[in-house]
Parts: sequence; C-alpha cells; structure tokens
Amino acid sequence: MKPFVFEASTRLIFGEGSVRELAPAARELGFQRTLLVSDPGLVNSGHVETVSEILAEAGVQVHGFHDFAPDPDSRMVDKGADYARPLGVDSVVGLGGGSSMDCAKGINFLLTGEGTIYDYQGYGRARGRMLPMIGIPTTSGTGSEAQSYAIIADARTHVKMACGDPQAAFRVAILDPCLTLSQPAGVSSATGFDALSHAVESYCSKRSTLLSQSFSREAWWLLERNYERVLHDPADLAARGAMQLGAFYAGLAIENSSVGAAHACANPLSARYRMPHGLAIGLLLSPVVRWTGRAAESAYGDLLHLSGGNSWKGGHASESLARRLDELAASGRLPRELRSEGVSEGDLEGLAAQASSHWTVGFNPRRLTSRGAMEIYREAW
Repeated sequence: MKPFVFEASTRLIFGEGSVRELAPAARELGFQRTLLVSDPGLVNSGHVETVSEILAEAGVQVHGFHDFAPDPDSRMVDKGADYARPLGVDSVVGLGGGSSMDCAKGINFLLTGEGTIYDYQGYGRARGRMLPMIGIPTTSGTGSEAQSYAIIADARTHVKMACGDPQAAFRVAILDPCLTLSQPAGVSSATGFDALSHAVESYCSKRSTLLSQSFSREAWWLLERNYERVLHDPADLAARGAMQLGAFYAGLAIENSSVGAAHACANPLSARYRMPHGLAIGLLLSPVVRWTGRAAESAYGDLLHLSGGNSWKGGHASESLARRLDELAASGRLPRELRSEGVSEGDLEGLAAQASSHWTVGFNPRRLTSRGAMEIYREAW
C-alpha cells in the first residue's frame, strides 16, 4: 500500500444560504481590513455587493479589486498587489470562479513577500506569513478553494505557472449553491466539465493514493450524474449543490495527486490561442482517455461502475468512458473539434512539444511524449 500524508487545511461550510456564515468566519479569523478579489462579472451580478454588506455587518472594512480577466496573468497579480499595499489589508476574500481564487492567492504571495510572482513557482516558496483567506466559489469547476496552489499565466508567454505553499490554502471555503444561479449556461458547462476532468485524471494519476482516490470517486459520482441535470434545469439547487461539492472533492484529490495529460495538452492551447481552459479540456479529455487506454483500464472501469444509469457492460473501459465523456461534452454544447476553434493544423507539432514538457505529464498513467501529444491533438483536430 502506497504511503501518504494528508492534512486538511481548509474548513468547509456548505449549504443554501451559507454565504451568511462569512460574517462569523471573518470575525473568528480577525478580519478588519479585507481585500475582496472578484472579477467584473461578479460585480454586475450583485454578488460583490452582497458579500461586501455581509463583511461590513461584521465590522470589516472592504476594499474591492476587480481589474483582472479569466486565467489571470502576472501583470494582473502585480496590479492587485500594487492596489492593496497602501491599504494595509490584513486578510483576503476570493469570490468567484478559479480566476478569482487564483488571483487572490497570487496577490497574497506578493503582499507578504518580495519579488514577483515568478519567484513563487513551485511549492513552499512563501517568503513571509501569508494573510488569512476565505474562498467563496460561484462556479463548480477548478476546485481552487480546496487547493494550496495558484495557477497564474506568464503575461509574456501566456504559459501557466503553478505557485503553491501550505499557507496559500484558504482557511475557510464557503459553498453556497445559490451563488451559482447567476452563471451563464456556457460557464456552467465549461467549468463543470473541467471538474469532471479533475475527477478522472486525479483518480488515474500515478501520484494518487487510497485517500485521494476516495475524493476522486465521490467527485465523479456527484459530477457525472448532476452535470446534465444542471444544464437542463439551471434552477435545480440540489444538482447545483452536488456540482459544487463534486468540484471541491475533485480539488482535494488534485491537491494530493495532481492531474495528467489532458491538462498538459490543454495549457498550450490556452497560451497560444487564449482558449478558455474548460473548452480546451472539453476538446481533449476524451482523446486523452482513448490514448491512455490500457494503462488505466482498471481505473476507468471503476469510474464507469459508479456512473448512474450508465453501467459499464464490459469491453474496453477506456473507449466506454471516452464515449460517456463525449456525451457529456455534447450535452454541454462544448466544441468538438480543434479546427472549429481556429487551431491550425500546422501548429499541432509545436503544441505537442509544449505539452510534452508540462509539469503534469509524469503523473499520467501512460507517460506523454511529444509523439503521444501529437496523436491526441490529431484526434481532437
């Protein structure tokens, strides 16, 4: 049995209306002057106003930073830190999707240390005592609220960097399904499929353990049977809550096992074409499952047995799982061909070279080379 160490760093508060628990959580952590990191869409939805009012009722002075975009880059993090330094903030709240969460963590690194975000690539690089943070996801996707990493793009190359430290974990994560009701349908489908990919890749990861796999299985069980429900009935709060929990559990699994080839192949697409991460994953996960094939047949079979109403009846588990993922992607109206998203066939070789050097390739059950990445891209193209 593979040895492992597990330490839960984040307290989870879940339930409809649980955003109101922000006030006692902030008081408990001693928040007085808080940086609220949330993208402009959350300002327009009214969620920023709601959260600001709850914090104000708890006696917390709120300073909002909203000047960043999806897949935050190093310049956006710099801008947030420059904004917050003269304010003397003592805490951070990340409100929104993975972009808000990652941006909040990145800003925290710079507020409590020196240098640039490039100095924090890797793990355990925090240079000072980081400010306490609370994460409030409004999507069911990245699971960043359960992780101690910030994924920040290099503004020069658009290549994503993983910056992690035990202190970068949120002290509290508040999952309120009501906050996800404002999501556009396209956001629900893309972020939800990203969460599905986390369940699949973390379960099969070479770094997985018995405990991380328990989170992956529970994530898959919740996500696979509720993804289509949310898309068909966006007001179904029970399904939305299941998606939020599934994304959180998948985030916990990633924290302890990492992901694999789908993410390695997706990141060059985001860097070169500025393709949203969820769309890139939607295009690549099925081809990666087929390509990985026999190296993960047993693990893929485990997930198929958990699929509600879609029991596996033998044959190659990789092909059966890939077909189920294709069905889910189609129900989410996600793009099905790279060429339809403007990806040039002539770029595939360069993309494959980048993918094969990504930090997650060693965790995939079948190790990804540039040749293997080329095969995956060709199937997706």
